[in-house]
Amino acid sequence: MLEPHSMSQNQRLRHDRLTFYKEDIDQIDELLSDFLRLSGAKCALLIDKDGHLVTKRGELCTIDIDTISALVAGSFAATKEMARLLGEEEFTAMFHQGERDNIQLSLVGDRTLLTILFDDRTTVGMVRLYAGDTAKKLAAIYQAAMQRDPSGSQLHEAFGTDAKSKLDNLFDS
Repeated sequence: MLEPHSMSQNQRLRHDRLTFYKEDIDQIDELLSDFLRLSGAKCALLIDKDGHLVTKRGELCTIDIDTISALVAGSFAATKEMARLLGEEEFTAMFHQGERDNIQLSLVGDRTLLTILFDDRTTVGMVRLYAGDTAKKLAAIYQAAMQRDPSGSQLHEAFGTDAKSKLDNLFDS
């Protein structure tokens, strides 16, 4: 994989704003479901580094997803700065332990955060073991999506022209 600093501007934009298609999300959801089954964790969220939810699996009854997504991204950004101050490029995992619930955050593919919520039904060791394997599989999905031909999108070439024409007609009325 190319390092972000050695990419062209178009490559960097594609890297930073990878688009997930339905097939990608289906694969990701299947991986997260398998992770939850194997690890015994309650919930798995995949959040981009800007704090937007990509997808989620598991028990989510009382969680405000938008708020937790933003806080996870902010927490990881702050931790990246701490790592830099200590001479590290960044820390790739964080763990928060509460009285009842715990959260593990893992950086996946330099673009998303695998956020795992779990309680005493499992152990941090089980979560870490299966999170590492899941992160590798997620990174492979990202790599395949990065290599997808952007011109091979499912939108017809004339879509932009047709859409512009329809909008022009709408506003000319």
